Formats: sequence, structure tokens, C-alpha cells
Amino acid sequence: MVKLPEGVDINNLIDDLRIFSWEAADILLQYSQLLKKSDNKNNIIKNHNEKDPVTIADLEVNELILKRMQSKYENVGWKYLSEENVKADLNNSDINSEWVWVLDPLDGTKDFIQGTGNYAMHFALKYKNKPFLGVVLIPERDELWISNGENVWCERRDNVNRKLNSFPNKSLCEMTLVTSKNHSNPTLMYLIDKICFKNVVTMGSIGCKIASIIRGESDIYICLSLPNKSSPKDWDLAAPEIILKTAGGAVTNLENEELRYENPNFEQGGIIIASNNKIMHSKLCFQIKEIIKKYDIYPLLS
Repeated sequence: MVKLPEGVDINNLIDDLRIFSWEAADILLQYSQLLKKSDNKNNIIKNHNEKDPVTIADLEVNELILKRMQSKYENVGWKYLSEENVKADLNNSDINSEWVWVLDPLDGTKDFIQGTGNYAMHFALKYKNKPFLGVVLIPERDELWISNGENVWCERRDNVNRKLNSFPNKSLCEMTLVTSKNHSNPTLMYLIDKICFKNVVTMGSIGCKIASIIRGESDIYICLSLPNKSSPKDWDLAAPEIILKTAGGAVTNLENEELRYENPNFEQGGIIIASNNKIMHSKLCFQIKEIIKKYDIYPLLS
């Protein structure tokens, strides 16, 4: 069993993550309300890059979490990888450590701006490039998903925990797919059409998608990144991965291999599949791969 760095108690760490996360929720909810007034949008959106917008909320939550953690754990030798810090300076990402915190202060910024409520904060601790524990905060649903590496649970601000569902075995055609609302592409849509899922729902934020799987509202998530196009990053997937895996699901590439977190520019390209049942997951990956081969949907290495 992996031990945390010397001097770090798991229960105290979870308590701190809980406190810091609800502080972040207050910031996100405040700006979410302000964004509903059209005269506030230009003041809140820091750039107007339609593909990758940044808001004051992204920056304030980023600063809050990093300052709280660095102050409370200043003598611990772990490092921090933050989406906003990488955007500011890609060369200033010192993550050469066994222990690395990975932060996405606002996953689903487009949904945040659009007012759908499907946005989240992701914060995960990696050990030797694998997510070890983490949180996914969904402010609009008053949900804080926490994994301590062994167990996962969902808290509300009033300390009432949500009961988790068991995951029944289903075939692909019996499943509900949750897929991206703002980052789709024709190749993925063609694949989805050929699989013939029972139902397809669209949603922003990978954290929100993974939470929907754990709640039992959906069964599977597929991310397909086209070659030489944008793809998810480590901060998009690290916390959702450990949350779902601890709940009994799986997150892998199409070959049923674990995700790698040392890729250039922190990219998670190719095809990523997240499902609610780790026992059935390899079979699902194989079936999806066979459909891709049959219809020549996507370039495969084998």
C-alpha cells in the first residue's frame, strides 16, 4: 500500500481538501450568478478565445487552491501541475517529483459561461504518474466527490453523503452514453451512430460526465481526439479517473491500457473509454475497437 509523504495524515488531508473545495465552490457560484447578467460577461471573461476561454473564476480558484495547499503543506516535497499555470508559462511546470498535485480549477469553462451548470473543479494527487486520490467538485449540484484511494463518496455541504448505486452488467446497445457538449467531432458522432447506444446525452466537463456514470444516469463515456487536433489534458482526467476507478469503474485507452500521465504537453490523445464496470470494461473496449475496424472509422495502430 502506498504511504503518503512523511508528516501527512490522510484524514487531515481529506479534511483540508473538503474545506478548500467548498471555498472554491463559493467563488464559482458567485461568478456563475454574475455571468447570468449580460453586462458582467466582458468583465469576467479574461480572453475571448472561443476554443479555450478563461474567466476570472478560473484564475481565482487556481490561486485559492494553490495558496491554501502550499501554505498548509509547505514542508512537503510534492509539486503542483495546474492548467492555468501551464497556460501562463508552459516551461514553468516543475513536476519532477514522485508526488504531484494536478489541478483544473474550472473544467467546463464553456458550460460555465453558457450557464448550463455542468462545470467542475478537479484536484488529484498523483504518485509515480498515477492518480492516487482526488476530488471532483460540482458546485451547481452541491456535490463534492472524494476518493481517498480506497473508497469514494459524495458529500453535500450539509455533510449528508449521497448513497452510491451498484452497476449492473449491460451490453453496449443497452447503455446510455454521455459525451461532450462542446468538444465533439464528426468521427466521434459516426462511431456513436454505429454503436447504437440506447440513449446519448451531452454534457460539459469530464468531471460531470464521470459523476453522471457513478450516479447511474449514464453508463459509458467515449472521448475521441482526432490526430493533430486538440485533446484532453492530464488535469481533465486525473481526478475523474481516480473517482471512477475507486467506485468500481475503469478509465483506459481503446486497448484497455491505463492512461499515461507523462505525455508531451500533458496531452491525452487517441480514444479514451470510461465505463462503470471494471470487470466488463475490457470486453467493451474490444467491441468498440471491432466496430471501428469494421467501418474504418479511426486510424488504429493494430
